[in-house]
Amino acid sequence: MGNLNRSGLGRVIRVLVVDDHPMVRSGLSALLAAYDDLELIGEAADGNEAVRLCTQLAPDVVLMDLVMPGMDGATATRLIRAQNADIQVIALTSFKEEDLVQSALRAGAIGYLLKNVTADDLAYAIRAAAMGRPALSPEATEVLLNAASRPLHPSDELTEREREVLAMLVQGLNNTEIAQRLYVSPSTVKFHVSSILSKLGVSNRTEAAALAVKYKLV
Repeated sequence: MGNLNRSGLGRVIRVLVVDDHPMVRSGLSALLAAYDDLELIGEAADGNEAVRLCTQLAPDVVLMDLVMPGMDGATATRLIRAQNADIQVIALTSFKEEDLVQSALRAGAIGYLLKNVTADDLAYAIRAAAMGRPALSPEATEVLLNAASRPLHPSDELTEREREVLAMLVQGLNNTEIAQRLYVSPSTVKFHVSSILSKLGVSNRTEAAALAVKYKLV
């Protein structure tokens, strides 16, 4: 073997490649073979297969495509990290849209790289991820900085269900009526209302409804 200490771990880093395009998987396989401290231990063509192989093989690092048929990369990342927090995931994609970057990182990915990354930069990112260090492409970093500097819209933090409940608050429905419409318990509605008030920074339902109308949240 060559110099394993390039990883800083003194051992070979076991990598799983996840991508729905065979040519991409083949290219990544060839790339990994060029480094003595990186070892390809498996390939997956979709999120479901990735989750299954992670359970079987327990790789150190997963190179995860995000846009795939069936289970997407962010969902697979969330499941993999929930099952084994020692497995680090690097999102490796052709896209730099903010929602993809945010969804991947929220799912637990430690890195976000574009597929035009150089071989040495990818190898560096894999080594960093194996040691628990984040690795973001300049494009992903720019997306996050832009998002952080943008004024927060009152609805940005509301979940889809909370938006539904807020729409019914605007209509003047009480908790029992909302519960009947959504087929949930009144206590669940109460929880959602409390969360809405907190996120919108208001103290009561009337203020929440007024804010919703003012900013066209629903």
